[in-house]
Amino acid sequence: MRNEFDAFIDDLKATHGRNLVSVILYGSAAEGDFVAKHSDYNILIALHKIAPKDLRDAHGSIREWQKIGHPAPVYFTVSELQNAADVFPIEFHQMETARKVLFGTDVLANLKISDEFLRHQTEYELRSRLIRLRRQYIPASASVDGLKNLMSESLSSFAALFRAVLLLHGVRPPITKHEVVALTVQHLKLDGVPFEKIFNIRENNFTEKLDDVEANRLFGDYMEQIENVIGSVDAVGNKVEQAV
Repeated sequence: MRNEFDAFIDDLKATHGRNLVSVILYGSAAEGDFVAKHSDYNILIALHKIAPKDLRDAHGSIREWQKIGHPAPVYFTVSELQNAADVFPIEFHQMETARKVLFGTDVLANLKISDEFLRHQTEYELRSRLIRLRRQYIPASASVDGLKNLMSESLSSFAALFRAVLLLHGVRPPITKHEVVALTVQHLKLDGVPFEKIFNIRENNFTEKLDDVEANRLFGDYMEQIENVIGSVDAVGNKVEQAV
């Protein structure tokens, strides 16, 4: 990937010039937890200022980046990073924990993250993803491969949110998704078997026979544990309300 990163950064430097402050890789690839075909290269681009022209000029660079299979980067101004940290605490906690500066200064180094809205965002994101998971299950349930792909791809998103769940419970989350899920299972006393099976599927280490019945049963067990996690987040909110 180094060549692809270098080419992309050269394009960004040519596009934004002195307006470009920083390019940062964050998430799975930065934390050494990247899984080919399932993980993304998440990029944050920081500029001094962002006008419509800056975004129009970036079209060519971003188009080429997406052509090779990567999601579009997120753009922030340097000042916005300080002001947005309390609105998106989950994302900024992830950036704070796992990041690599590919160009410029580390604009996240002294970021002050407020957790005032952490529980609300965590519950919102978990419930939204659960609703999406149920919707996606309808077409995916037509085949074992469809279910395997759905579970493998969705686990990454849920594992990222489990970091926030651990923070809500006063537990410092580890780095890798495996460790995050394992610690969440331990702390909330969940059934960890569905998660382990899906990790094995995701990493091509699954050795059991998975027919249609077993695949649907695994999905049901997986969804039940996610519902239990959401219940734990809801319980945190109830405790806060009672204390007030």
